[in-house]
Amino acid sequence: MAQRVIEVKTTLTTFMRKIALLLQGITVSRGISALRRIAAGSIVLFAASVSFYASAEEGLHSTFDNLLSKYVTPICNGASTQVNYDGFKKERNTLNEYLAHLSKVEQSKFDSWDKDKQLAFLVNAYNAYTIALILTEYPDIASIRDLGSFFSSPWKKEIAPLLGETRTLDEIEHELIRGTNQTTKTYNEPRIHFAVNCASVGCPALREEAYTGNKLDEQLEAQTKRFLSDSARNKMSGDTLYLSKIFDWYSEDFEGKYGEWRDTSTLNEFILLYKDAMRLTEAQVSVLKNNTADIEYLNYDWALNVAQ
Repeated sequence: MAQRVIEVKTTLTTFMRKIALLLQGITVSRGISALRRIAAGSIVLFAASVSFYASAEEGLHSTFDNLLSKYVTPICNGASTQVNYDGFKKERNTLNEYLAHLSKVEQSKFDSWDKDKQLAFLVNAYNAYTIALILTEYPDIASIRDLGSFFSSPWKKEIAPLLGETRTLDEIEHELIRGTNQTTKTYNEPRIHFAVNCASVGCPALREEAYTGNKLDEQLEAQTKRFLSDSARNKMSGDTLYLSKIFDWYSEDFEGKYGEWRDTSTLNEFILLYKDAMRLTEAQVSVLKNNTADIEYLNYDWALNVAQ
């Protein structure tokens, strides 16, 4: 944290120096020369401000990014990941500091961000709070579902102080991210289903880095291709699509119920965007385009995604 404060101070100092130089240039210049100096200085200031705010965003999630890079490992040729919960447990205080940092973000501040930065914040919060929930009983659990009971769900535990309220994982995912309680969806982003992680083998991979607004689209695209390329969870054989239950549980998000996404309004159209990742043949592509494919949903593996 101390290092981060030093970095911010250094960036601000540099920024202020550039302002001073610009003002000095304006004072001693005249006519066209002054205008040129103003234009050049404006470009410098704009670049500096962009750099500063990008740095600030990276800093918001840098702690979580560092933890993920240390304790999340790719498996199955990169199609999935395993989590070293023992490592996370040793640095539980660090994780809690990150969560406390997220909890201090006020709604007004959140509302001032662009949508990508908001969404990156929410996905990181969901994933970090899920890890924290696992750590409350690890290593004495074999599945996140062990943290619930017949009468309660682990996803309905109020564990996450976020944006002025203590929230459940369900609230973060369904209300804040998916917007199920909204008339007009804030994000309408089906690829989030390959970014939020439920600490299970059947779930899409927990990414080895934190999400950030400035590269969110790239990260979501990579996660989607990663999941769909895993033939253990998604494949097409003959005229039949064998898909993860995620596509069944959240079918409305892939079928344009809340508006088209990239000109897709059906599950088949969504899958066709990733035909290369799924290694579909021309005949299979034709079947999907003609809506004549059968769809079967595979059993979901709720075992903990713990490193072996």
